[in-house]
Amino acid sequence: MAVIDFGGSKETVVTRKEFSLAKARKVLKNEVVAVIGYGVQGPAQALNMKDNGINVIIGQAKSFRKDWNRAKKDGWVEGETLFTIEEAAERGTIIMMLVADAAMKPVYKLVKPRLNEGDALYFSHGFGLVYNDLTKVVPPANVDTLLVAPKGSGTSVRRNFLAGVGINSSFAVGQDYTGRAEERCMAIGLAVGSGYLFPTTFEKEVTSDLVGERGILMGALAGVMEAQYDVLRENGHSPSEAFNETVEELTQSLIRLVDENGMDWMFANCSATAQRGALDWRPKFKKATLPVFKDLYKAVATKKEAARVMRTCGKKNYKEQLTKELDAIGNSEMWQAGAAVRKLRPKEKARTITKDTKGVGGRKTN
Repeated sequence: MAVIDFGGSKETVVTRKEFSLAKARKVLKNEVVAVIGYGVQGPAQALNMKDNGINVIIGQAKSFRKDWNRAKKDGWVEGETLFTIEEAAERGTIIMMLVADAAMKPVYKLVKPRLNEGDALYFSHGFGLVYNDLTKVVPPANVDTLLVAPKGSGTSVRRNFLAGVGINSSFAVGQDYTGRAEERCMAIGLAVGSGYLFPTTFEKEVTSDLVGERGILMGALAGVMEAQYDVLRENGHSPSEAFNETVEELTQSLIRLVDENGMDWMFANCSATAQRGALDWRPKFKKATLPVFKDLYKAVATKKEAARVMRTCGKKNYKEQLTKELDAIGNSEMWQAGAAVRKLRPKEKARTITKDTKGVGGRKTN
């Protein structure tokens, strides 16, 4: 592990120099990694591991035809590398629980009876274990429990991998029965395409993740964008102008400068007028939003948000309700303007991986 200075606070992290892909392959050479769920994170992590030479199989409910067919389209072969959840759990030695949080409870009922001594249960989110009073995910004492949480969507995990870069991930070991849990965890973390790994706990990961998603990463970002767009439109600016000044310049220009060298560097590479305005208004926005973030953290820490997820997302008509909510956003003038703007962007040539390492399904031995 490497000790890195993060602005005066030192952290121990795992980079590809300390834990190479060759080492990851060696650690995982006798493992059968069963990816349970082919929805959001499942495809990206499974394909990245397959391309990195890891023995991967998929476990997916056939009743979810969209996900089952997507797996087949991605090259997983029914009866060879694509199985039902139950059979994949039987075959796997590392069981990756990559299903939605609300689905943890019913899916774990299928997985638990098929866990053998020395197997590992893997998660990319602490929700299932931390809120086990809601999910009923209580692992037996004779298995390892691992966490690797990429700090990006499944789409970004795969896209960055194909571009030759990685998504940073947190990692944690909840239970070390075999004495090999940490090296298994780090090996999987590098195999799924992480840029570097930083240690956390299941509890800290789920808290920071729920706050981040509801906050600056998604909820706050969407809300602030809508507010600025509405003010510009109310004052006579065109949809194109309002969208470009609110979203397009952020996503296509400024955020890339932040990514390259930080917020101060982005400020330094903007006009003097933009610098002055940003520096003057930054504390005002922080003061206005700080109470909201404190309320958000409290709601997550007291499990109110987790209970709401389980209660709401578990309803039979949830997908229909979700579609209505997402359609309301997508059909709004702001995001219709966004669709028009995106069509006007120059098209970039898509990247493709040149060498495909085929995964082979295996059966574990008891």
